[in-house]
Amino acid sequence: MRPRDLSIPDQRHPEKAHRPDTAQPKKPAWIRVRAPGGQGYRDTHRIIRDHGLATVCEEAGCPNVGECWSHGHATMMIMGEICTRGCTFCNVATGKPQALDPFEPGRVADAVARLGLKHVVITSVDRDDLEDGGAEHFARTIRATRHRTPETTIEVLVPDFLKCQPAALETVVTAKPDVFNHNLETVPGLYPEVRPGARYFHSLRLLQRAKEIDPGAFTKSGIMVGLGETRQAVLQVMDDLRAADVDFLTIGQYLQPTPKHHAVDRFVTPEEFAAYERAAYGKGFLMVSASPLTRSSYHAGEDFARLRAAREQALSSR
Repeated sequence: MRPRDLSIPDQRHPEKAHRPDTAQPKKPAWIRVRAPGGQGYRDTHRIIRDHGLATVCEEAGCPNVGECWSHGHATMMIMGEICTRGCTFCNVATGKPQALDPFEPGRVADAVARLGLKHVVITSVDRDDLEDGGAEHFARTIRATRHRTPETTIEVLVPDFLKCQPAALETVVTAKPDVFNHNLETVPGLYPEVRPGARYFHSLRLLQRAKEIDPGAFTKSGIMVGLGETRQAVLQVMDDLRAADVDFLTIGQYLQPTPKHHAVDRFVTPEEFAAYERAAYGKGFLMVSASPLTRSSYHAGEDFARLRAAREQALSSR
């Protein structure tokens, strides 16, 4: 049997091949970005390739890859490039993943050093095929990076560990990442269509438990808008996250990767994003990033510095 060619949509997303095509509306001016290029971009690309690593920047088709990579900022995606879930919004390939690479944590750590990252985001595909969901692999990557570049702050963007024992989450949190991130992705009413393999209240509880295990860690979550949600539903998600003591919220525009993916319901205006940001700060988040091009890892280093400063200010004012 021929190996899959992940550059071909039907092979990248076999579970979506039967879905009817949906029209992709023309992007408004505030969504458009420059094509990737420049020496910084090429240097980052070379380092990632030399280390045999995957990045969510490429696999998820992030619109900010040109800007981020030109500054040497890449989000590492560990445990392979094939996900066991088939979320309708996501461009990461779906199927049966390969075995874990025990040398990957060391290669990630070396790439972080080569890129000179002061803050790194480490994420992964969902690995429902593994008993611990890949939690120990996350912990090893955190420890290897901390050993190689002790001054680098580490943010993890983890899957939901839905089919794992509670110890899986504890394994990641006790490895002491500086930021623990898990995205809710959308409002609960859209989960059956957008995130069918996940459970909203499980993800919410995961974030809450992470803070209970390590009260000193920063917790973070994000959602997309433009999927068909209402403003009231978004505000309710904010309330739910604050009840779970989440510190940092990101909100960005959903962009449809291919005609087989979930359709874009509408493009949310920059003014609406600004209103969401004001509302979120009003509900008590320490840090909020809400804009059409906001993604979990976009400007993560600068945002972490602001997040830490916001906590220090809040503590000093008590």
